[in-house]
Amino acid sequence: MSDDSVNDPLARAAADLVRSAERISHGEDFVDRVADAADAAEGERPAAHGDAAVVPATDACEARTPGRACCDQMPDEEVLYDLADLFKVFADTTRIKILYALMVEDLNVSDLAEAVGGVSQSAVSHQLRILKQAHLVRFRREGKQVIYALSDDHVYAMLSQGLSHICE
Repeated sequence: MSDDSVNDPLARAAADLVRSAERISHGEDFVDRVADAADAAEGERPAAHGDAAVVPATDACEARTPGRACCDQMPDEEVLYDLADLFKVFADTTRIKILYALMVEDLNVSDLAEAVGGVSQSAVSHQLRILKQAHLVRFRREGKQVIYALSDDHVYAMLSQGLSHICE
């Protein structure tokens, strides 16, 4: 990385993700480590109205038999609708930039606007509202400031997997 990119949170996050993708492609079990961390943290956030039901893993899911669907049963229509809505949230580059910035460190709105670049604080606030509704970010108050962070390791894993997929 160049000296300028060392100070750029988005460049550092992208470099971290590329390294993660390389570890995945070289057989390191990064996804399992993230899943283990997420399992350890499970139960910290109570299920909210509209949270998708978790379909239990079956032996077929664990075996990942080639040519066979991951799960024996199709999830309910409502769960599929919620999943489609979740992926729609990832369809905006400003929201993706915000998520990448939050992968590096927890930030307030003005710091996020600076990290994303070329986006007003008002636009960042609007996108944060959408990300909060999708349970992708959380916030805490520190005095008068509101600090935003990724809600859990699942968000990091989704972004890492997405980057790994497009870098193949």
